[in-house]
Amino acid sequence: MSDFLRWISTLPALAQVPLVILAFLVVVALILFFVEIAPRSGRNYTIIRLAVCVVAPLVLFLALGSIWPAAIVAAVLGGVFFILDYRAKQGAGYLLQLIGFLSPAVLLLGIGLIYPTISTTIAAFMNSRGNRFIGFDNFVWIFTQQTGIRTVLNTIVWVLIVPAVSTAFGLAYAVFIDKSRGEKFFKILVFMPMAISFVGASIIWRFVYAARPAGQSQIGLLNQIVAWLGGQPVEWLQNSPWNSFFLIVVLIWIQTGFAMVVLSAAIKGVPAEQLEAAELDGTNAWQRFVNVTVPGIRSSLVVVLTTISIASLKVFDIVRTMTAGANDTSVIANEMYTQWKGFENGRSAAFALVLFVLVLPIVIYNARQIKKQREIR
Repeated sequence: MSDFLRWISTLPALAQVPLVILAFLVVVALILFFVEIAPRSGRNYTIIRLAVCVVAPLVLFLALGSIWPAAIVAAVLGGVFFILDYRAKQGAGYLLQLIGFLSPAVLLLGIGLIYPTISTTIAAFMNSRGNRFIGFDNFVWIFTQQTGIRTVLNTIVWVLIVPAVSTAFGLAYAVFIDKSRGEKFFKILVFMPMAISFVGASIIWRFVYAARPAGQSQIGLLNQIVAWLGGQPVEWLQNSPWNSFFLIVVLIWIQTGFAMVVLSAAIKGVPAEQLEAAELDGTNAWQRFVNVTVPGIRSSLVVVLTTISIASLKVFDIVRTMTAGANDTSVIANEMYTQWKGFENGRSAAFALVLFVLVLPIVIYNARQIKKQREIR
């Protein structure tokens, strides 16, 4: 395998791409082939399944450059799996088909999620070089240093303000613009920031907040307005703690469009009969909104709030692009990068673990809400 990869690396770039794609397609085709023939009965298909279970692990280990004992052990385990698959209550080939479908997803989850999670958790309790166990020292440093405390507090402020304000603005916009003339045009204007990357949005707002000395022409929109009103230019991104709120505005500007689209679709799904019945009962518009519309879109509200909350906890691009965490504006994701860049791998991993702990309750709550919705249905 390593020889094959080295050979590909010697080829021109334009030749590497089709070869890699071809190799990927061959692997996918083999998996699909074995999955397709796995549940079929007959001696020939049984031999094919046996070859897949025993020969395939043997060849794979040897192709990866493994030693013979490891390849033999893999073949033996494959043989055990073949026996279990052959005696499966659902029929021969069932387990092979199940593994064929699940293994790509499990492999990707293991490489991209499970292994990094375990590795980061271990690193959070090690020193900066990762060669000595130091217990909770990294976490003690986070919650005893002014920088660490400010970083965690800033992150909490982001997750408290952004979801609430974005959802409120998105809901209000969806309600007032719904079924109005020019509805599509107005919704496109609000949703447009979602099409911009976080870095692009940050650069736009840096120009909005830009400040030049008094007497010079201002290139920042806000300071130009201040100058027109006879005031002095303001360093919007340098004055703590208000600078964090000016950064929060950027994420609100982006996420309001997302909230508006999801909630607008949910509002259109509320049965008109319920609204008409409430109107016949003599309720006003506000009462119909609170007692009929909001309960009807509750599941969508939960999805929007939890999605924006997780995005707020993980925010990195906006802070890094606009202030790089200076002037008490850093958040956990930015501080993770800062510590890692400073070769403090243990502290960086500790920040990552703190972020994971903060995200976990939101994920659990969302999962429970989804479970309740399934039970209702």
